[in-house]
Amino acid sequence: MERHARLVASAQFDEATRRAFMERILSKFRGKTDTLLPFDEVMRALGFQVAQRPARTPQTIPLDKIVGSVGRYRDFTRTFLPTENVNKERWVRVASLLEGPGWPPIHVYKVGDVYFVQDGNHRVSVARSLGMKEIEAYVTELQLPPGVEITPETDLKGLMLQLGRARFLERTRLHELRPDVRIEVTEPGLYNELLEHIDVHRYYLGLEQDRYIPYQEAVLSFVDNVYLPVVQEIRASGIMRNFPQRTEADLYLWIARHRERLREKYGLPAPPSPKVAVTAFAEQHSERPLHQLVRQVKHALALTPREEDLIRKDVEGTSEDESTPHVPDT
Repeated sequence: MERHARLVASAQFDEATRRAFMERILSKFRGKTDTLLPFDEVMRALGFQVAQRPARTPQTIPLDKIVGSVGRYRDFTRTFLPTENVNKERWVRVASLLEGPGWPPIHVYKVGDVYFVQDGNHRVSVARSLGMKEIEAYVTELQLPPGVEITPETDLKGLMLQLGRARFLERTRLHELRPDVRIEVTEPGLYNELLEHIDVHRYYLGLEQDRYIPYQEAVLSFVDNVYLPVVQEIRASGIMRNFPQRTEADLYLWIARHRERLREKYGLPAPPSPKVAVTAFAEQHSERPLHQLVRQVKHALALTPREEDLIRKDVEGTSEDESTPHVPDT
């Protein structure tokens, strides 16, 4: 009986690794992740210090809501199929136990509505491979911050974006101050860059008005006088159609860097006007394939004759009013 169980388990392992291989290929074609979420990185991103508080009573949990692992996230696919890193003998031994005494409960962390395996990765892998729906587990629960959600489809980048947005809104209170303005980015770290823009705008606004600027006032001033003018020009130019996977806030930040590049090139007292910067940006990129656009936006860009003409006109316009105090924007 034991020998038969091991033979069956061995065949099941071979089939599971074949499916894992196909799953990885399909994931690459679809542009989706096929890896488990690393628990330690998720905790670091959340700012959690996990205390060991083992549960005393096991409970039944759904297998399809297990999305990560504490230490073995590289050994299994997102659906817990075994990769080449998994020892076949150990997997077969765990699988063959189902014919005999069965398994003890696994140990998991519950984060929001999903689970991370602390102990029992091979048991989860065997159970998923056999089509089981539930498993017994000791569960340690952790609460997610407001505005953050982890689902079976969430990847690490998506989680970082959620955390960045939650912290951005907590700091700016933009959803309360201006609920009609929705600022979203598509790359981790860009929310911090937006906060830096607000800080710079607040600093120069304080210099211009010679007074202390409350942070919320600076947020509103930044949105109305810096961010939205650029976004309005982005919309008017129609350039967003060249970036279907990006947002207006993404483009605002890229153009802000481009404006600073133009300011340094021409020695301007402040970056060019939003209209000039967006027009120059659109002139340079709207005819190029998307993959070249995204790559070139992230690097220092050479100026075209059309850009130079636009900048010269902007310089001539600003030089007529040099005595007027100007608040450099970002």
